[in-house]
Amino acid sequence: MTFATGDADLRAILANARSIAVVGLSNNPTRPSHGVAAYLQAQGYSIYPVNPMLQGQTVLGRAVYGSLAELPELPDLLDVFRRPQFVPQVVDDAIAAGVKVLWTQLGVVHTAALERASACGITVVVDRCSKVEHIRLGIGRVG
Repeated sequence: MTFATGDADLRAILANARSIAVVGLSNNPTRPSHGVAAYLQAQGYSIYPVNPMLQGQTVLGRAVYGSLAELPELPDLLDVFRRPQFVPQVVDDAIAAGVKVLWTQLGVVHTAALERASACGITVVVDRCSKVEHIRLGIGRVG
């Protein structure tokens, strides 16, 4: 199983990613998903909002997709802001799409689903904030 836990792993993931699908991205600027995605976009990452409730709308200047399968390209990183009970479906979608890295935000933990993702060869980061880690690790702008 491949769980990324060390600073070197996290640094490599964030430094090498160029595109990030944000599953559960909210259009509400006060929600953590919006703030994290806005920060990552400002750092040079290409953001793909994924939220079936907002499909067809625009968030952070980007079209919102209803599912991973609808994205125009495979993102380098899948950043998950869904409640834990929805993680098994996100993992199913990630496996089907061929996602290489799945990152769950703070409090987003579903051990069985994440172990399944890892067993399928996906690198998994669990219960960490991508924005906090990007800042903490001192990663510069990408792109």
